Amino acid sequence: MSEQSDSQSNASEEHTSDFLSQSESKAPGILAEFWDFLKHNKKWWLAPIIIALLLIGLLILISGSAIAPFIYPI
Repeated sequence: MSEQSDSQSNASEEHTSDFLSQSESKAPGILAEFWDFLKHNKKWWLAPIIIALLLIGLLILISGSAIAPFIYPI
């Protein structure tokens, strides 16, 4: 009985220390989170859609600036 309780307490301590070390680490950025999502869930078909949406958003953002006359011919 003693060995089982010792192994459970060691596992609990390891879990707690792992949790604490992860809580103190820096949070990943949105691109890292998205990359991990694509990699682990194998949703590669989402990448072109997100890239297209980001490019459209960038064009909308630029259209309101001084660069606008240069992007309209595009």
